[in-house]
Amino acid sequence: MVTHVLDLPLAGWILLGVAAFIGGFSKTALSGATTVSVVLAAMVLPAKESTALMLVLLLAGDIWAILTYRRDADVRLLLRLVLPVVVGVALGGVFLGRVDDLVLRRTIGGILLGLLLVGLVTRRHRPGRTEAHLYGGLAGFTTMVANAGGPAMSLYLLSARYGKLAFLGTTAWFFATVNLVLKLPVMVSLGMMTRGVVLTGLVLVPLVWLGALVGRVVVNRLNEVWFARLVTAFVVASALYLVLS
Repeated sequence: MVTHVLDLPLAGWILLGVAAFIGGFSKTALSGATTVSVVLAAMVLPAKESTALMLVLLLAGDIWAILTYRRDADVRLLLRLVLPVVVGVALGGVFLGRVDDLVLRRTIGGILLGLLLVGLVTRRHRPGRTEAHLYGGLAGFTTMVANAGGPAMSLYLLSARYGKLAFLGTTAWFFATVNLVLKLPVMVSLGMMTRGVVLTGLVLVPLVWLGALVGRVVVNRLNEVWFARLVTAFVVASALYLVLS
């Protein structure tokens, strides 16, 4: 593993390039796919550097996602989630440096699997304000510690029966705000945004935007049923990865 852009071997660049492409794709098509990017980045860089690099790439994807779905967000839901998300991110920042990474990942994965099971049992029940706060806090926590907030947010939006465009628009604004306003300052204060990480991210930004463009084309061809099925599949895969890794 290396931590500086100039030290990356060809194989490392290839893996990070694929991670960047999938990260962009996840922003405009299937948010759960972000976990694949996280795994690939972790294969090349140490945990803290890969987490910081993924934030740079995801911020680049957020720009494209907001431009694409800027009129499709549920603003009332976003405002309702502000407090629980702030609490979740704050707790994540505390846990990031104090809890064993393996225990943390398995705990998050177990929670996601539990929420999936609850969602299946109560699939005819639309979540209320309490559930929204729970999922929002969990999304803030998991995105801070493992860049894995997508699955938690996806579970809530699916259970609330959001349509495809409303789903993508709401997640676009949600994660753009969380990443820029909450996560970035925390990672800067922790010294994680090094020069090498930022340079590596900037080099990979074109691949993020290419992935976002492809994602937009793909999602236009998906009907609502298949969109929900694929999102659920990525949530399951993400949860299993966190539990078994």
